[in-house]
Amino acid sequence: MQEMHEMETSFQPGRVAPPERPAVVMTGSGAVVTYGELEDRSRRLARLLAARGLAPGDHIAVLLENQARYLEVCWAAQRSGLFFTPINWHLTPAEAAYIAGDCGARALVTSPSLLDLARRATAQAPLVTIRLLIGDSAEGWQCYEEAIAAHPPEPLRPELEGDWMFYSSGTTGRPKGIVHPLRRRPFGTPSGLDQLLRSLYGMGPDTVYLCPAPLYHAAPLGWSMGVQRWGGTVVVMESFDAAAALAAIARHRVTHAQFVPTMFVRMLKLPEDQRAASDHSSLRVVVHAAAPCPVDVKHRMLEWWGPVVYEYYAGSEGNGFVAIGPEEWLAHPGSVGRPQDTAVHILDPAGEQLPPGEPGTIWFEGQGTFEYHNDPVKTAEAFNTKGWSTLGDIGYLDEEGYLFLTDRVAHTIISGGVNIYPQEVEDVLVVHPAVLDVAVLGVPHEEFGEEVKAVVQVAPGVTATSELASELIAYCRERIAAFKCPRSVDFTDALPRLPSGKLRKALLRERYWAGRRSRI
Repeated sequence: MQEMHEMETSFQPGRVAPPERPAVVMTGSGAVVTYGELEDRSRRLARLLAARGLAPGDHIAVLLENQARYLEVCWAAQRSGLFFTPINWHLTPAEAAYIAGDCGARALVTSPSLLDLARRATAQAPLVTIRLLIGDSAEGWQCYEEAIAAHPPEPLRPELEGDWMFYSSGTTGRPKGIVHPLRRRPFGTPSGLDQLLRSLYGMGPDTVYLCPAPLYHAAPLGWSMGVQRWGGTVVVMESFDAAAALAAIARHRVTHAQFVPTMFVRMLKLPEDQRAASDHSSLRVVVHAAAPCPVDVKHRMLEWWGPVVYEYYAGSEGNGFVAIGPEEWLAHPGSVGRPQDTAVHILDPAGEQLPPGEPGTIWFEGQGTFEYHNDPVKTAEAFNTKGWSTLGDIGYLDEEGYLFLTDRVAHTIISGGVNIYPQEVEDVLVVHPAVLDVAVLGVPHEEFGEEVKAVVQVAPGVTATSELASELIAYCRERIAAFKCPRSVDFTDALPRLPSGKLRKALLRERYWAGRRSRI
């Protein structure tokens, strides 16, 4: 065991791949960063941060769109023993300022297109004294390239593993930083996620991984860095487009990719001839997560791409990992799999264990600890007296121990005392050909407290009419119990969905519950 540990500590991006191998390829601009450049530039930035007084345990923030420099900034922090927080550039200045200030960032790296947002965010984050601007300089901001060029590419002594500190998406409230304790491990020690990528999905030097999602989210960034830990190439899309994703898979001979279910829906709704002409023969592993995938959508993806579609359920908290392969899923359709190196318990509100088939709150036993930064109350709520932790999701286990997700506790509709889980209804409606996207939520009802409403974004070329609303309600009633189905349908131009695929359902609820008491 000791021999294996010593071998694994050598896994650093600059050691597992030849310097000329592409570490990053941008699909839009065509920009390429080699492993030699990644190693050189991340070491120089690490030197700069150390020279400016940052020590292990300190914090930097990254406010960048998907671009060629993103991963080298993160690797500089990772090899310096620092925490680094990616900031969602879709946030308002107040939201971005809250994260930059709350995490205690002392440095922030941004780009010219986001400079105004960065200025306004750092104006309320007094600890940020190092301001670096990629590709340019401006008042109060130093040119990133000039700054790192002034420092040598030799590694720090010692180099220690840092860690990311992501903020929750804020789909049900204000985002909170998720903190894991730093253990001062030598740089090059793979994390648990790195090991899972290797053992479950076969990541290695021949991996070509497509990242179609924003790098400011946990899975896209974590998996991209994990691929580089094992010497593979990360192909990054500046933004997701269904047709462009298919083109990137063919052009770059992508072997591994990760999507969210809404991306599957977008690709499946491309014209049939366009889908049929796409070349996906290089794909070995396609992983999806972030939200439950409708069973019909998963079946169609398996029919199209073959038995390469895998799924997992986990959170940035790192308190558990549940996974399932394509053959297992076909035998247990709708499941997200069985736990890996942890135990899953389904508990009722009183903390009692529920039998197979009964939905309740999902609790994990046996993984490491975490805390929500500056929020001891939220941290305490995530753990029970046995030390088990929860992400606040609802689900059930079948007789064989396979986990099925139902919804989030905060999204549950209680109508006349009956629990209704919106995800089940959304899974039915999203496969209707007239629907591009849908959200189901509870809205006020004088007698029952809440009633079910669907908010629908129609597919291109479809007209939103009262007749279509009636058709969708009838379509739903043909497939699930009538009490679960929408009593009404509203249409919208776009739903407030994050690029990660998560829906900001609290924003929708505010439209219907303004001035009234709700369970947001």
